[in-house]
Amino acid sequence: MDWNMIFELIDPRLLIVLAACWVIGAVLKVTPNVPDWIIVYAVIVVGVFLTIGILGWSVESLIQGILTGAFSVFGHQALKQTAKAVGGSNE
Repeated sequence: MDWNMIFELIDPRLLIVLAACWVIGAVLKVTPNVPDWIIVYAVIVVGVFLTIGILGWSVESLIQGILTGAFSVFGHQALKQTAKAVGGSNE
């Protein structure tokens, strides 16, 4: 996988949104009574709203927000699954 290609899809001004989405997802993960399936959608919605706040409303902002939120979820899962594989855990 060419990571440069993925990073070219997301506007560099939105790296702070990506980090914020990652943190929000982590906080929601440890919050009691928040089902895991909701976290993905919540992170993407937050990503869209933050992106629109930074770039203004446009279809491109909507797409950038979705990409930013989705990439934060993907990054978290990639690290989690890699750690699990290296550690030999079956969780």
